[in-house]
Amino acid sequence: MKRPVKIIGIIVAVLLVVVVALPFMLDVNTYRPRIEADLSSALGREVKIGNLKLSVLSGGVSADDLSIADDPAFSKTPFVRAKALNVGVQMIPLIFSKSLQITNIEIDEPQVTLLRSTSAKWNFSTLGNKNATKPADSSNQNLSVGKLTVKNGSLSMGTANSSEKPTQYQDVNASVQDFSMTSQFPFTLSATLPGNGTLKLEGKAGPIDPTDTSFTPVQAQITVKHLDLAASRFAPPSSGIAGTVDFDGNLNSNGHQLQSTGTVQASSLKLSPKGRPAGRAVDVKYVVDYELQQEAGKISSTDASAGKAVAHIAGSFGMKGPSTVINVRVKGDGMPVDDLEALLPALGVTLPSGSSLQGGTLSADLTVSGPLDQLVTAGPVRISNTKLAGFNFASKLSAVSQLTGAPQGQDTLIQNFSADVHMAPSGTTTNNINLNVPSFGVITGNGSVSPSDALNYKMSANLSGGTVTGLTQLAGMGNKGATLPFLIEGTSSNPKFVPDIQGMMGSQLKSTLGGLGGKSPAGQNTDSVVNAVGELFGGKKKPPK
Repeated sequence: MKRPVKIIGIIVAVLLVVVVALPFMLDVNTYRPRIEADLSSALGREVKIGNLKLSVLSGGVSADDLSIADDPAFSKTPFVRAKALNVGVQMIPLIFSKSLQITNIEIDEPQVTLLRSTSAKWNFSTLGNKNATKPADSSNQNLSVGKLTVKNGSLSMGTANSSEKPTQYQDVNASVQDFSMTSQFPFTLSATLPGNGTLKLEGKAGPIDPTDTSFTPVQAQITVKHLDLAASRFAPPSSGIAGTVDFDGNLNSNGHQLQSTGTVQASSLKLSPKGRPAGRAVDVKYVVDYELQQEAGKISSTDASAGKAVAHIAGSFGMKGPSTVINVRVKGDGMPVDDLEALLPALGVTLPSGSSLQGGTLSADLTVSGPLDQLVTAGPVRISNTKLAGFNFASKLSAVSQLTGAPQGQDTLIQNFSADVHMAPSGTTTNNINLNVPSFGVITGNGSVSPSDALNYKMSANLSGGTVTGLTQLAGMGNKGATLPFLIEGTSSNPKFVPDIQGMMGSQLKSTLGGLGGKSPAGQNTDSVVNAVGELFGGKKKPPK
C-alpha cells in the first residue's frame, strides 16, 4: 500500500515541477509574431501585442497589452487599445508539438474608437478586409475562436475629422460563442450609456460580410433603459431635442435591409429649442425599415400615444450627411385635450400665464420635415369644445368690455378653433385663424410668434350678443352687429390686446361715412373721429394730413 502511495506522490511532484518550470522552459514569445500575423491577416489591420506569459494552470497565454490599428482613412491612432489580452490555448499540442490552437480570447479594459465619415462610412467597415475596394482574401476568413470575451471596455463614438466632442459609452461587456468569420454566432453585449442609461443586446450575428463589416447580418433583441437623448447626442444640441427614453425592440437585418419593431416610452420629452420638458410620458409603438447601403428608412404602422390621445406617424428619414433628415406625417383625430395639454411645453407652445386648456378634442394633420436641427412643422389644427381656464378673452379688451358690457369671468369657453400652423426655427406663423367664443363672437385673423416669443397678430372680432351694443352706439352704427379689428402683441405668456383703431375706423366708419362725403353726421372729418376713438382706447392721435 505504501508503494502505490509513494508512486502517486512522485508523479504529483513531477507534475508540480513541470508546471513551475514549463513557463521558463517554453518561451511563448516565440509565438508572438505568428499570433500578430494571424490576427492582422484576419482583421486586415496591423495588430500588436505585448510581452507574452504562459500560465499552465489556467491553460492560457496572456499579453500585457493589445492594439489594433484604425483604418488609415479615418485615424492614425489605434482602433482598439486594451490593457491586457488573455488567450486560451490547448496545452498538450502546445507542449509536445508546439502547435498553437486557440480556444478562447479575453480582452480586458479595451478602449474602442468608432468613427463615422461625412460620406456615412464607419471605420470598422473594413475590418477583415485588407483593401476596402476589393474582397478580402479567403485566408483572412479562417479565424475562429470558441469564446471571445470583452470585459470592462469603453467606447467612443464620433465623426471623423470633427472638432465635435465624441459620445462616450462605459462598462462595455461582450461575449461571443463559437466565433467564425464565415458562420453565424451568438453574442451578448451590454454597456452604460451617457446619462447613466443602460443597453443590453442579445442575439446572433454573421457571417461577417467580407467587403463591409457594417453589412453583417444581425438578429437581436435590444433593451435600453433611461437613455438621455441630450447626453447621448441623439440629435444636434441646437435641435432642442431632449428627454429620457426606455426602449424594447427587435432588430432583424440580412446585411442589406434592417427592420426594427418595438415600443418606446419617452419621459420629460422636449422637441423644440424653446420648449420645456413635457409633463407626461409619450408611448410609441413603431415599425421601421432601413436600407443599410442607402442609409435611408421608412416609418410605418407607428402610433404615438399620451393617455387616450393617439397620433399616427408615417414617413421616411435619411442619415447621410451631418444630420438626420426626416419627412413624416403626424395625424390625429379627436384627441382628448386633457391628455395633450401637458405636452404643449415640449413643442414650445406657451399659454397665457396661469391658464390651461381643459376638455374638448384636438385634431391635427401635420407634416414634419427637414434636418433635426431645422425642423419645419406645418398643417391644419382644430380644437373643439374646450375651455381656456384662467383666461378671459373678452376682459383683455378692457376698453371694449367697459364700453359694451362684455361678459366678465375667469375662463374662455371655445366652441371651435381652427388654423393653419407653420412652425420653423425662424418662428411660428398662424394663418386662417377662426375662433368661435360664444360669449364674445367669432374671431379671425393671421399672425406670428417670433423665436423670442414676441406676438404679432392682426385680428378681427365679429361681435355678438351684448358685446355689440356699446361699440355700435359709439360708432354710430346699427345694433345688428359690429366688427372690431384689434392687435395681439406682447408675449405668449403675457399677451396684450390692443384695438386696431385705424383698421376699425377704416373698415367700419369710413364705409359708413363715405356716403356723407367723408363727414360724420355732426360734420366732423373722419380723421377727427379716428383720433377721438384712438384717444378713448389709449392710442395716439393720427397726424393731420
